[in-house]
Amino acid sequence: MQDLERYSVISGALPREIVLLRGCGCSWGRCTFCDYHLDKSASQSENFALNRQVLRRVTGEFRHLEVINSGSFCELDSETMALLEQLCREKEIKTLHFECHWMHRDKIPALRERFAACGASVRVRLGVETFDNEFRENTLHKGIPEHNPERIAQGFDECNLLFGLNGQTLQSMQYDLETGLRCFDRLYVNLMTPNSAPLQPDPAVCGQFVHELYPVYKNHPRIDILLKNTDFGVG
Repeated sequence: MQDLERYSVISGALPREIVLLRGCGCSWGRCTFCDYHLDKSASQSENFALNRQVLRRVTGEFRHLEVINSGSFCELDSETMALLEQLCREKEIKTLHFECHWMHRDKIPALRERFAACGASVRVRLGVETFDNEFRENTLHKGIPEHNPERIAQGFDECNLLFGLNGQTLQSMQYDLETGLRCFDRLYVNLMTPNSAPLQPDPAVCGQFVHELYPVYKNHPRIDILLKNTDFGVG
């Protein structure tokens, strides 16, 4: 995927720098709403060359860095991960956010230990999208077979929720928000935008969220809401 914005600064309740890096691709790659997985390369050297250019822009201004890629942290090359360790030391970054699919949850403890040695605390985000198990697995094809939200959340700190799809209701979206707040430290709400994936946004459901729920939750200190794009500009 070309012409992606790969560095930005997020203000608000949790100011931080954010980078969109490139890895070998999402190991799951079956979600019906996502074309994010197209941002990948089989060449580790080419991925590192790109990621090095992006990471050179990190200033450490907020001591807080969010690292996302088209999949999970474990799909980033080893040189990129080593460079992130170096950045934490040189820029005195104290908090790192990574994303991880549920299938890789057993790799999270080692990630925390690795960056603790650099003086950085790791926050790991799960793309759960919804706690409606039937909708999540039969429509979104997320690959999270667990039904219980508390068990889904084990080992993770944060989660992504995705709204604006046919089949969602005002009640189901509010349930997802309240369940997410109960089970995770922080929520990131993405409103579905058109992309090249099979599943597309439903304007009526998007409107329900914007007019009914957004005013209620927009200033919540533990929720980030993205209305105009999802996953850092990748649909």
